[in-house]
Amino acid sequence: MADRKIFAGHAVRRLRRQAGLTQAAMAEMLAISPSYLNLVEKNQRPLSATLLVRLAEQFDFDPRTLAAGEPGGGEAAIRRRLADPIFADLEIDRNEVQEWLAGAPGGAEAFARAYDRGGEGRTGEAAAVDPMAAVRREIERWRGHFPDLDALAEGLADQLRFGAADLYGAIAERLRVKHQLTIRILPVDVMPDVLRRTDLHARQLQVSETLDPASRTFAVAYELAQLEARDEIEALIRGAAFGERIAERLYGRHLTSYFAAAVMMPYARFLRACEATGYDLELLQRRFGAGFEHVAHRLTTLQRVGARGLPFFMVRVDRAGQASKRFSGASGSLLTASEARCPLWRIHHAFDRPGEMAVQLVELEDGARWLTLSRTVTPQGRRFGAIKAEFAVGLGVAAELAGSLAAASGFDLTGAAMPIGLGCRACGRTSCPQRSAPPAGRTLLFNDRERRLSAFTFAS
Repeated sequence: MADRKIFAGHAVRRLRRQAGLTQAAMAEMLAISPSYLNLVEKNQRPLSATLLVRLAEQFDFDPRTLAAGEPGGGEAAIRRRLADPIFADLEIDRNEVQEWLAGAPGGAEAFARAYDRGGEGRTGEAAAVDPMAAVRREIERWRGHFPDLDALAEGLADQLRFGAADLYGAIAERLRVKHQLTIRILPVDVMPDVLRRTDLHARQLQVSETLDPASRTFAVAYELAQLEARDEIEALIRGAAFGERIAERLYGRHLTSYFAAAVMMPYARFLRACEATGYDLELLQRRFGAGFEHVAHRLTTLQRVGARGLPFFMVRVDRAGQASKRFSGASGSLLTASEARCPLWRIHHAFDRPGEMAVQLVELEDGARWLTLSRTVTPQGRRFGAIKAEFAVGLGVAAELAGSLAAASGFDLTGAAMPIGLGCRACGRTSCPQRSAPPAGRTLLFNDRERRLSAFTFAS
């Protein structure tokens, strides 16, 4: 991933037009031929490292904007939109998407905007405002990685390491000395429905006794993020230009949590630990004093230029299959795109064995193969007799990249994989016995003289 070719002709062309330059004039400034620049703008040549440096020097150009500037968020984002069941009968493959982005980037961007404005395939009032979808698109635009927040958190974590033997104690001391906030652990009877509260009048950060050590550390790190990363977080919120207050608040909460996790799991140290342990999630939990879900989400963010981790995706679902978190990171996986999921994916089986890891090799209809890891998590804050919330967290990485994972030990990553889809309405597999609905856009076929394995027969 770190040395992948970058095709960003649309961004170069937009930069040239903003500067009011002809191709010949820009080529002269960059010390390349006009014909080569023409090929770059048509996405027939990738951007070389040398050309990126020259663009940065001549035009005060930030290379990080390349991914954000791709039409519609790039190939993976366009494919996620096309995974909507309303497009199922078109059978648009990966090559067609690549040709579309290269040949008509403006058209691809227009499609993305129109689709997003329509509320991801929904109509009516529900399509008017969907702040969660808007926030998810903005996170995907950054591919889940916020370099400025990571750098700031890493510097802060280094300072905290010298302040106390444990991170929780170091953060508590910093809150007390620098921000005049003390931490008070309160009994559940005092805060029955609240896990963390900032009482500015008493100058206290009040934390529920029901939180385990990892969750308490995250709670105090979250408070520190609100105090010491406020400017950086607000700048990212302004840059998103949501134009809607709820989306801004949701995005701000995500960025604050991101910073807190980055303080607990500083980028360079965490990446080294991942590579040294084969991304052993249980070992990473113990080493960094973090919860399973915190570690799982952190794995989707390791996309620092020059120091990238494996491109994981993450999904969190409940027993009804409803997703409350979906992070595609840099994976490009369509498994984060759909509201529905395939029951053959073992993320749903994780509820049968709470706390145990389910490892599965799966294959989508487009041929993409993923090694997935699924496990249940139980949110903190429950007292005896209260309703027990339970979720399943699913992680995945492309099978061809998964060989170094500890969880892949004993797996034949080139062997047979479970064929799954993106929910029945978006899946065109014809002989699935688990099918509960026909695929959208396909004509149903009926033969009263036979009964097939699948409840629905349809034109392929």
